[in-house]
Amino acid sequence: MHPTALFRLYRALSAVALPFAARSAVNKLRRAGVTVDRAHERLGHSSAERPLGPLIWFHGASVGEAKSVLPLIKRIRDVAPDVQVLLTSGTATSAEAVARHLPTGVLHQFSPLDGMGPLTRFLNRWRPDLCVLVESELWPNLLDICAQRDLPVALLNARLSDRSADGWKKFPTTASYVLRGITWAHCQDRRSRDHLRDMGLIEAEQGTNLKSILGAPRVKPEELDAAHGALGGRPVWVAASTHPGEEEQVLAAHNVLLKSHPNLYLILVPRHPERATDILPLIGESNLSVAQRSMGQSLDAPAQVYLADTMGETDLWYALSPIVFLGGSFSDVGGHTPFEPAAAHTAIVHGPNYANFAEAYAAFQMKDASVQVTDSATLAAEIDTLLTHPSRAAQLAANARPLAPTGTEALDAIAHRLFSLMDGQAMDPHA
Repeated sequence: MHPTALFRLYRALSAVALPFAARSAVNKLRRAGVTVDRAHERLGHSSAERPLGPLIWFHGASVGEAKSVLPLIKRIRDVAPDVQVLLTSGTATSAEAVARHLPTGVLHQFSPLDGMGPLTRFLNRWRPDLCVLVESELWPNLLDICAQRDLPVALLNARLSDRSADGWKKFPTTASYVLRGITWAHCQDRRSRDHLRDMGLIEAEQGTNLKSILGAPRVKPEELDAAHGALGGRPVWVAASTHPGEEEQVLAAHNVLLKSHPNLYLILVPRHPERATDILPLIGESNLSVAQRSMGQSLDAPAQVYLADTMGETDLWYALSPIVFLGGSFSDVGGHTPFEPAAAHTAIVHGPNYANFAEAYAAFQMKDASVQVTDSATLAAEIDTLLTHPSRAAQLAANARPLAPTGTEALDAIAHRLFSLMDGQAMDPHA
């Protein structure tokens, strides 16, 4: 199959843009405190040695994608310890989030940019036996070079929005060319499966959403006890994974709630902790006092808002609070996974925008396992109800918990399918 004119245009434009994209990507990592050697991984320069044995390369662009494959990676290492695993992601935030949870022997690198130079250096260095792209990472140059090298590619937990699918479907010949090397697609919902099949990817199947099988929250009992002790019995609610435009609504709701719950504590957990410098002025403008996690301030600080601007502690906040508002749902982000707070046994409140997890939220609402609100006023009213009637919050949490299964059988099935794509080089988990 020959490259189309549109694909050749993309390759030419990406070559022209590569020096600028490279400088931007490296500088962004450097500003986040990443060393020079590690930042240059974005250019395909490895900072680690390739281990011996068959190697699966998993790529998840950011925090959610990278974290979602950790249970699967651990399962692969458990059942096939001779199989090596490399996990790549593109942001400093994602690297920090997965660092403490990587299974033994698993390596992390920053992903190469979608340019021929970075990709060639990366693939020559790591020589993966299988490339696994998580969710919606359909990079044309990457898919093309993998096809040229006969490197099998799998899409895992694939998610394709209507808008993205419509864009691909306008150029069906180019879509077929780019997707020709994908040998299997595991889709997290029916919509994505149907879109990929319409684009010619017959091997697209709907499967268990990996974000539903994260397992129990990874919180040490002593950490949770210390946090409860620091709170000293204060009532608390969490606003998690918030995005620009949402903090204002959360803070407005908190101001309303303080009138009837004067000792109430809000733990505000932005999706991107580096936005703390933007959020602090908003808290001040709301006439609320604040303590900041990244500055070493504890939960026992005499404040009304606790800005949890650190990575890797979301499980602690979920376990600490009986109520959580999930961000990304008051904005056009499309919502965030409800499975993590469900596993933590906390009541879930969310906004109306959750296209990324439409089927999951439909199931939660059908089981009376979450509550939808529309704005700051309804958010305040719902949080007030749950604070005033803790039995209602407990019932929501109890209804949600079974919707976040451990999923060992689902992980084994996915691992088995991935192994089969490696031409039998890896162990069969069912052997």
